[in-house]
This record gives sequence, C-alpha cells and structure tokens, in this order.
Amino acid sequence: MDFAFTEEQTLLRNMVQRFVQDNYDFESRQKIVDSDEGWKKEFWAQFAELGLLAAPFAEDFGGLGGSAIDTMVVMEELGKGMVVEPYLPTVVLGGGFLKHGGSDALKGEVIPQIIEGAAVIAAAYAEPQGRYNLADLTTTAKKDGGAYVLNGHKAVVLGGPWVDKFVVTARTSGGQRDEGGVSVFLVDKGADGLTTRDYPTVDGFRASEVLLDNVKVDEANVIGEVDGGLPLVERVIDEGIAAISAEAIGVMKMLVDDTIEYSRNRKQFGVPIGSFQVLQHRMVDMYLNYEQSVSMTYMVNIKVDEEEAERKKAASAAKVQIGKAGRFIGQDAVQVHGGMGITEELRVGHYFKRMTMIDTQFGNIDHHMKRYAALSD
Repeated sequence: MDFAFTEEQTLLRNMVQRFVQDNYDFESRQKIVDSDEGWKKEFWAQFAELGLLAAPFAEDFGGLGGSAIDTMVVMEELGKGMVVEPYLPTVVLGGGFLKHGGSDALKGEVIPQIIEGAAVIAAAYAEPQGRYNLADLTTTAKKDGGAYVLNGHKAVVLGGPWVDKFVVTARTSGGQRDEGGVSVFLVDKGADGLTTRDYPTVDGFRASEVLLDNVKVDEANVIGEVDGGLPLVERVIDEGIAAISAEAIGVMKMLVDDTIEYSRNRKQFGVPIGSFQVLQHRMVDMYLNYEQSVSMTYMVNIKVDEEEAERKKAASAAKVQIGKAGRFIGQDAVQVHGGMGITEELRVGHYFKRMTMIDTQFGNIDHHMKRYAALSD
C-alpha cells in the first residue's frame, strides 16, 4: 500500500509547519495561554486566509474538498506546537456534525462562516454523569410548536469560551441511556437561557460548562434525524479520534526529539547521559512507540470513512495505542529530564500534560478496549 502524501498534502504540511515555527514557539504559546482571552483571534483569521478552515469541506460550500488525511496533516503539525486555537472543536467536530447531518440550508449558512473564520463552534455532547457513554443524556429537548425547548447541563465543552454556536446533544424521547431518542441541535451562544462557566484546562486550553434553562431552538436548527441522532454523534466522535490521534503523534514527536537532544547535552560523570546504555534502550523504546502510533494514526484516518463497524474498530484500536504510547513516552521523557521535566519553564512537562488529556478525550484506554472487544464478538 502506498502511504506517500500527495504534493498538495506536502505543501499543506509545510504551510502549517511554517506557521507553527514562526508563531508558536514555547514562549509565545505561554503568553497566549496566560492571556485573558486564552487564544489569538488574529491567528484564527490567519487560518482562514491560509485555507486551513476550508480543508475538509465540500467545494459546493466554499471548501477545498479535502479528506481525513488532509485533516490529519494539519492536526499533526498543530500538535507539535500545542496550538490552542479551536481547530478540532470547530472544523472537525462542529463542521463534522454539519457535513454529515445538517440540512442544505443549515450547511449553506454556517459552513461558509466557518471557512471565513466568522463562526467558531464547539460540540457540547458530554455530561457529568455520562462518562464516555454518548447516549447517557439528562439534557432534554421538548417539542414546542415549531421549536424545541432545551434543559440540561453539558460538561467540559472544549473551546466553549470562544464560540458563537454550540452543537448540543439532547434526549427527545426514551430513557436516559437508550440508543434511540437522541437528537442534535445547533444553538446560538447568545440564546436566552444559555449560560456558561468558563475555565482553563490543565494543558493550557479553555473549556466551559454549558447550562441550558428553557433554551428555545427553532426546528430548522435540528442536525440530522430527530430521535435518531446517535449514529451521527458516534461518527463525528470517531472522526475526532482520528484527528486527535494525529495531534498526539505531533506531541509524541516533540517529546522524543526533546529527550534525545537533552540526553546529548546533559552530562554526568563527565559524559553525556545519552551514552548510558540503559537510557539508549529507553529512548529506542520511546521511538518505537511513536512509530507504532504513527502507523495506527494512518490506519484510522484511512478507515474513518468506511462502514460503521470497521470505522469504530479502527477508532478504538487507534485510541488504545495512542493512550498507551503517549503515557509511556510522556513518563519516560519526564524521567530522563529529571525533576525539571515537570516544571513550568520546560516544555516537556506541558507536552506530557497535553498527552495525558488526549488519553482521556473521547474515551480512555479501558473504554476503547471494551468497545473494540464488543465489536469483535
């Protein structure tokens, strides 16, 4: 099988790589993270100018008609800089819901806004009691004439402080954990009754708790099928797994490279610690884990558009590999660096924090091992 990238994908990688090198060195990122806003709107506008926000959308709506592989290329390079601007929440998740489930009218209205950088979207799908069960919903949506009235609480909505709209999952019928009865809505952040509590995450990103108190949403803003939205949610989350797997290998690459470089420069007993055989073996294991993760990331991005069972198995397999490898690489990187590996002043600790958060996002190792086993029966 040919795993070579096209000329266009190579140019895309080089473009994102240059952006990160020019604008997202460690010190610059820390200033952005520590600012009141927590991101740079100028960079988001630059993403739009470069066409990054248009990459995965159909040409009919002003996009570039790219595939999951194009998104993978972008996410890997963004991972190397730990870029905090909400590419995953807006383009992959929010855009994914619209691509796969939005009406023509909704897609025609919102997707061009995303591409222009005028609309930032976050996916509000998780709830405090739900763990990783996408169908476990206490948020309700009751029909009221030509609208729905939403009530509930959405947790850890990444990118929430910066958005214009939320994609919200809610129960329109059935019991709390039933697979049927799930529906998806596009909700304006400024809607009456919608409030947020914003906070920074441990890895420097921003998230929100979203509270819905009798929020009225026009039925034209339903995404997908009423009561039949769970397959759509699962598909978009699997695409999110494919994307953060790419981000993860970007993070892993930086952890491996920084550790090798440190071992060459740090001396003990008058020689570089990289000359110690036990550390050489450890760094070889780190590199092997990274390469295995690259292979699994390519696999899931190739299979993310296949039929449901194959897509789910690929996503869970990748998530397990990324979780195990990320933990191994991150912990070993910190250990080789010693105590300074977890200080705020050294970027290794920040990459380790990001890798830890990726492990829990969209389901941890245990969740996806069980999911994969269930799909294989």
